[in-house]
Amino acid sequence: MRRLLELRVPPLLLTLIAGSLMWWLARVTPALDWPLGSRAVAAALLCIGGLAIAIAAVREFRGARTTGSPLRPADASAMVRTGIYGRTRNPMYLGLLLVLAAWSVWLASPAAMAVLPVVVVYLDRLQIAPEERALAERFGRDFDEYRRSVRRWL
Repeated sequence: MRRLLELRVPPLLLTLIAGSLMWWLARVTPALDWPLGSRAVAAALLCIGGLAIAIAAVREFRGARTTGSPLRPADASAMVRTGIYGRTRNPMYLGLLLVLAAWSVWLASPAAMAVLPVVVVYLDRLQIAPEERALAERFGRDFDEYRRSVRRWL
């Protein structure tokens, strides 16, 4: 069953679905008493950080002229290890997660914040694990060395 679900939902669509669910949960559950000013600053910093990380990742992929398709990792023509990929193996997903964290802070909803770990588990098991299997098959020892030297998330 798990294999059937792997690489099926594009991460941007997952982000939109999670964000919508977070919005709905914020509307039907109690919110935190968090002043708008500090909430806005925290949300903006998380969002800017997430976008910066994701954009840096996309630029590295474009510079290497390899596919960025999360649904077809076996099509990768190059293994990217430079830039942000020297710090995290999944900066695009980290960036999306930070944007969702910003949204949960803006909503000031504990219920919305509870969606974040669900997104992490989904990405980790149904997106990243199959991507890494495909990359290990494609790049062999080089990918194994990269996997040992760079963390999956942070």
